[in-house]
Amino acid sequence: MRRKKIFAVLALMFVAVAFAADEKTDSGTRMVQGTVTAADSSPVDGAVVQLNDTRTLQIRSFVTKSDGTYHFAGLSTNHEYELQAEHNGATSGKKRLDVFDGHKVATINLKLNK
Repeated sequence: MRRKKIFAVLALMFVAVAFAADEKTDSGTRMVQGTVTAADSSPVDGAVVQLNDTRTLQIRSFVTKSDGTYHFAGLSTNHEYELQAEHNGATSGKKRLDVFDGHKVATINLKLNK
């Protein structure tokens, strides 16, 4: 009986330590990245990608690199975001990064329409 109690206490301690370690590695932030492409699927250099935090209404912008890539880091896991790209009058549809997306690094590609 005593061994069972000791075993149960040790098991609970192990679970508590594992949970505490997991909490320390989860910083509560995430990142979104992707590529902006033209209607012909070629990457777009110099497109402006806007990230709108739907809770705070804060807007951040990123100008794509020559390969059409963009990224935003330090995003809250508790907020939802809308992304949209624009280049020379062409825009992409809005895409959403929701709180239910559990990826630490989400990938959202945006395609420009004429």
